[in-house]
Amino acid sequence: MKKVLQAALAIAILVMVPLYGNAQCKGFAKKICKLELTPYIHDGNYHAAVLVEGEEAELYKTFYSDQEYRIAICGSDALPPIEFKVIDANKNVLYDNKKNNYAKTWDFKLESSQQLKIYVKVPSSGASPDAIQQGCVAIMFGFKEK
Repeated sequence: MKKVLQAALAIAILVMVPLYGNAQCKGFAKKICKLELTPYIHDGNYHAAVLVEGEEAELYKTFYSDQEYRIAICGSDALPPIEFKVIDANKNVLYDNKKNNYAKTWDFKLESSQQLKIYVKVPSSGASPDAIQQGCVAIMFGFKEK
């Protein structure tokens, strides 16, 4: 019976740790990254996750024509500068922050409504496996009021 309780406790801890990390990332997005959207209006969604050096993530979002948008990407201080690309349905790269000194924001306006893919990567620092960093990465979206 004692081993069953220990196993249940271990499983509960394993389930709760990622949830706690994601909750901290949401707080990071709200307190730090949301400021990057100013003067744009936040869309109300918080997209954040714990990533490790070398990891990638993708997010799909629909954007509407004749609306001005800002995408803001930020990561924890422990991480190297975050790379992000915006890609259309035809796999055309509309923006690559690596070509723009790792800018944290991109402002744009589309001629037609479309779904875009936001690709995010935490570059590897080349450190030894023991020194690989992890931290929160957030993708935030804002729009200008017409």
